[in-house]
Amino acid sequence: LSPPGDSYGVLPRPCHALVLLNPQSGSGRALDDFQAVVQPMLAEAGIATTVFVTERAHHAHEKVRDEDLSQWDTLVVVSGDGLLFEVVNGLMERPDWREAMKKPLCILPGGSGNALAASINYYAGYDHVAKKKLLTNCTFILCKGLYTQMDLVSLSTASGKRFFSFLGFGWGFISDVDIDSEKYRWLGSARFTLGTLQCLAKLRVYQGRLSYLPVAAEQGSSPAPRDAPAPPPDSLLAPLGQPVPPHWTVVPEEEFVLVYAIYQSHLGTNLLMAPAARLHDGCIHLFYMKAGISRVTLLKLFLAMSRGTHLDLNCPHLSYVPVRAFRLEPRVAAGVMTVDGEALACEPVQG
Repeated sequence: LSPPGDSYGVLPRPCHALVLLNPQSGSGRALDDFQAVVQPMLAEAGIATTVFVTERAHHAHEKVRDEDLSQWDTLVVVSGDGLLFEVVNGLMERPDWREAMKKPLCILPGGSGNALAASINYYAGYDHVAKKKLLTNCTFILCKGLYTQMDLVSLSTASGKRFFSFLGFGWGFISDVDIDSEKYRWLGSARFTLGTLQCLAKLRVYQGRLSYLPVAAEQGSSPAPRDAPAPPPDSLLAPLGQPVPPHWTVVPEEEFVLVYAIYQSHLGTNLLMAPAARLHDGCIHLFYMKAGISRVTLLKLFLAMSRGTHLDLNCPHLSYVPVRAFRLEPRVAAGVMTVDGEALACEPVQG
């Protein structure tokens, strides 16, 4: 099931896992599902657990940033994608980040989005499933103990923030749906359907400049220094505020319905956005939709995305390009940006 050249590590037996669990994620069933579905399987597989239940935002971030992690063989996140975003960025803030990032991470779906869990289920060759079946499949992957590498994207903003992202960066329609539907969390994944219909009704257009480095046009970049105490600067990018390098492509249109840079296959449990994506293909899958698309066509595209066939519709408003880096410069601070489903202030950003 894996492309040639993939190398896998194997968790030791017996194995000790630190489980980071957000009891508020999704429809609030993560702890119950963990006890009912996950723990019996882990016990049978010889995986002992220390369960850390988060009590507030950034709790997991602080835990993995400050804790001695040597006592655990793997970190298991039971939540939606937001808690894994905290964990990844907490690990990247450690002085020993290079070593800490080698600690195998596992995602067990407990949220409403669960895009990374759905992606891993897809890469493993399993049938498309959701809810408890997806949780069972992901737990089974943990029980088998195989792990491999995953790409991270370094994002920096005009106000000087830097994030490490494993899933995607968005602006426009998809981000609006994500954030506007937060108030329907109790609905689980149905919140996105409701949010999509509401955002379709008030379809907005966003003005900005989008630039990117296509995969084929990449020029030599310097490797990261081996002993860097902090993650090194991004070698493919010019500083924000300076023009993009001359071998980049600048999109001529400046009115968008959405821009989405995704690095995994799934945008949500039922949205197969980038069927060609793999865990570490070294590639950002950039989608953008130009203004002028009708609501009916947009809805058709989203329905097709549930099967991953949206590009077969050859919609002239939708573009897809595999890139190594991108930059987005909004004209005005309108709309919300998201990174791995978390809201960001609208400002120039590149990754």
